[in-house]
Amino acid sequence: MLTSDVIMAVSDHAKEDYPAECCGLVVGSGSIQKVHKCRNLQDELHRQDPETHPRTSREAFAIDRQEMERLIKEAAVNGEKVLAFYHSHIDCGAYFSAMDKEVQTVFGEPEFPDALHLVVAVYEGQVREIRGFLWNAEMQDFFALPAAWQ
Repeated sequence: MLTSDVIMAVSDHAKEDYPAECCGLVVGSGSIQKVHKCRNLQDELHRQDPETHPRTSREAFAIDRQEMERLIKEAAVNGEKVLAFYHSHIDCGAYFSAMDKEVQTVFGEPEFPDALHLVVAVYEGQVREIRGFLWNAEMQDFFALPAAWQ
């Protein structure tokens, strides 16, 4: 379970980055949890190659893999683990899309199968909903947690 401070920090990040999708990860152990805001590279990818990356940061996110790996290594050195990944959806609901699944899985499975995945719905700069999703290995898919998961 994530702390209320983490949920607030993720929510604030989503509002700050609007109208672009935000992205990041949460690491920690027990009640000590840290939010790491990551830079969304989607606009840069789109500018460099719009055919391969047709979506902008308003419709997609791309975390810098080197930044993410550095954060994960730092967490491991500090005895922490990846607790959650998060990103926002702009002016639409907090659902786990097919693209979200594709981004979060490698060879059909997530790299961190126990991590929570948060999707933040931001409409006109205001957070309307945050939903949590977990991996179900048996179903080979992510499923939404009940509304009271926080």
